[in-house]
Amino acid sequence: QVQLVESGGGLVQAGGSLRLSCAASGRTFSSYTMGWFRQAPGKEREFVAGISWNINTYYADSVAGRFTISRDNAKNTVYLQMNTLKPEDTAVYYCNALGGRGRPTEPLFGSWGQGTQVTVSS
Repeated sequence: QVQLVESGGGLVQAGGSLRLSCAASGRTFSSYTMGWFRQAPGKEREFVAGISWNINTYYADSVAGRFTISRDNAKNTVYLQMNTLKPEDTAVYYCNALGGRGRPTEPLFGSWGQGTQVTVSS
């Protein structure tokens, strides 16, 4: 199983940008479809973005056009570039592998990292 450590969160004003990183352990990282999730206070964790082993990307409607997911298999790292941030993007952001066919949006691993807090002020 891959272990995941998220970083890069912080406090930013609306309209600003942040770049999140997810460092993964394990030699099979490159074979996984990877994704980002977020959980806002009082809400369920939700899918944000996914990237396949062959760099096909897809996004939740709420972030499409503003967020960009990428990966560097040589560094075992997945990134989430977040632009034009909105207060409603405030959440703890997590990464995980994704399971299922096509464009999966469900997490593969049952355990999660500590996440990284993103706070967007209005």
